[in-house]
Amino acid sequence: MFSFRAETPFWEEKNMKITSLLPLAFSIAIVAGFVTAGEDSTLTIDGEVFVTKAAAPAHLENVDEIFSGWTFRLDETQALQMDDFDNPAFVFVDQALDQFEMVEGSAGKACSSCHDSAEVFSGLRASMPRVNSAGELETIPELINNCRTERMGAEKWKWSGGQMSAMLGLIGLQSRGMPVEVAIDGPAASFWEKGKELYYMRVGQLDMACSSCHEDNYGNMIRADHLSQGQINGFPTYRLKNAKLNTIHGRFKGCMKNIRATPFKEGSDEFKALELYVASRANGLSVETPSVRN
Repeated sequence: MFSFRAETPFWEEKNMKITSLLPLAFSIAIVAGFVTAGEDSTLTIDGEVFVTKAAAPAHLENVDEIFSGWTFRLDETQALQMDDFDNPAFVFVDQALDQFEMVEGSAGKACSSCHDSAEVFSGLRASMPRVNSAGELETIPELINNCRTERMGAEKWKWSGGQMSAMLGLIGLQSRGMPVEVAIDGPAASFWEKGKELYYMRVGQLDMACSSCHEDNYGNMIRADHLSQGQINGFPTYRLKNAKLNTIHGRFKGCMKNIRATPFKEGSDEFKALELYVASRANGLSVETPSVRN
């Protein structure tokens, strides 16, 4: 059973007298009217058609269809993802290609010393996270850091650091266009259940869950943002908001801060379980890495 930790109320820190959080909650209230911008649009890249809308996986109880976050973006943002030359995420993918050949660590090795090219990772992004032979739920950042420390004798990268997010983009690109197919049964079942529990658990000073926005109100507007289903099939994603590649756990962290809850650490058991559950909600959609979002 996971427990969330609420932050110290800001009105105590500022010595402010606030009698209710309701005005604040209403300030981010959902604007009436269900709209799905771009629902009928087609995502194509280099002539390949991507699945951005599909019947919901059988394990989802409250939605009938699933939509890629791409369908909720403005035409201009959608267009950026449809052309690799225009997609700003490829600046970082190019950096990762250079990093792939860079010798580091006491073993005097580069990624390319063991892997002929990044293409050997084709299909990996579509199936992650997964349970390994030791019965542990593992993610791609952990695979990268294990290679760095165990095979290269190099230092770990920060979970959402620039080098890590760039390499995640390069590795994820090798699965682009493949259907997301994350296993949730067998040894993954207990992790999936924990992730589901976290997804529906209300937390923070705004008393909200992941489902509050991404299941109950997707398609509506919250402030100036068009709420999506929170699918992660395009991560790491380039956000126009901060002009960099953003990791899955980095996005989880940001969401928890937005509802004024203290986030779990990136790479924590909690975020890994949540990643598995959220990834499974996109089963059937195409991998879009590296995507472009607001």
